[in-house]
Amino acid sequence: MALNQALSGINAAEDQLNVISNNIANAGTVGFKGSTAQFAEVYAVTGLNLSSSTVGSGAELTDVEQQFTQGDLETTNGSLDMAVSGNGFFVVNNGSGNQYTRDGAFQENADGFVTTASGAFLQVYPPTTAGGFNTSTLTNLQLNTAQSAATPTSTITASSNLDAEDTVPADPFSTTDTNSYNNASTFSVYDSQGGTHSATVYYVKTGNNTWNANLYIDGNSAGTAAMTFNSAGALVTPANGNLSFTPTQPTNGATFPTTMTMNVSNTTQFGTAYAPGAFNQNGFAAGVLQNVEIGTDGIVTAIYSNNQTTQLGQIAVANFSNQQGLQQVGNNNWVATQSSGTAVLGTASTGQFGDIEQGQLETSNTSDTTAQLVNMIQAQQDYEANSQMLGTVSSLDQSLFSAVDRS
Repeated sequence: MALNQALSGINAAEDQLNVISNNIANAGTVGFKGSTAQFAEVYAVTGLNLSSSTVGSGAELTDVEQQFTQGDLETTNGSLDMAVSGNGFFVVNNGSGNQYTRDGAFQENADGFVTTASGAFLQVYPPTTAGGFNTSTLTNLQLNTAQSAATPTSTITASSNLDAEDTVPADPFSTTDTNSYNNASTFSVYDSQGGTHSATVYYVKTGNNTWNANLYIDGNSAGTAAMTFNSAGALVTPANGNLSFTPTQPTNGATFPTTMTMNVSNTTQFGTAYAPGAFNQNGFAAGVLQNVEIGTDGIVTAIYSNNQTTQLGQIAVANFSNQQGLQQVGNNNWVATQSSGTAVLGTASTGQFGDIEQGQLETSNTSDTTAQLVNMIQAQQDYEANSQMLGTVSSLDQSLFSAVDRS
């Protein structure tokens, strides 16, 4: 029996060394979770026949238990690198079903989809047309690499001060005669294709508290609109502050809106020098994808060169009632089992789920190999002790056989 006991001890120590070796081998694997070997004693008789003097038959491996403690977070320069700080797994799909991972080293494939290194697609909740996200379904995250469409200028906002001390120009208005207008400001507007055009508004005083605004785009008149101020210098007409203009259409095949509105609600007429203030307009050129921003709540936002943004989806995260029951399938992924229970899906920064940290990766929770080396030394000693037991039993057997032969 002692031989079998020693042999089971050797096998147990070897199993433990295998587990420790795997932990150390994956010390640099992103999102890896280490394991510990669990053992139990073995008896050669049934429970009904056990007595206080029964000697066990050795040990056996009963389980390799995964340890889901949080690994350290390391900062990277990758905009698609992510880590879950706290509870939760990323959900990925390899075409055969959903799998779960803590490895957030994602990348973009040739079709713009965000995938793991092994090609599984990162799953997100898709955006809805009404705003927000449809949390009843999952879809592959795809970066919108197409250009952000241009928007033509339809509204301009001007915040200026016209000098109440100005006099009415003696010359009829002309853009080429600086004596025919009091002030002018130039800014840019955009056509339907995102082309940039130069716009200039010329202010002409027509009498006490009355002014004309003349808008020209690319040297072409878009019309004239009148403004009236009260004795305190506040705008009276138009009452809604909107001046309407009709721009000449571009010759490059693009278009302007039929009516272009300039809101001058914040324009004043005080007895100080002309102050052009700010000219803002709602048009913009086409833009290319410049960056991807991922919030701690998992919302993925595309940022374009024209300062426009588009929400592409919200990253789904999963948790399980029994993480120990998850089955490892390689490539840093797990699948759900009957033991783990079905995945509980949700979003980061809510309820039981942790935050998503962009530009960071979770290191292996065995990256500090000190504890693993200590366990290795213990397993080595166990192996050597059981080997010594085999040698001892073998020597005793030889002595016994020699005594039998002499008799």
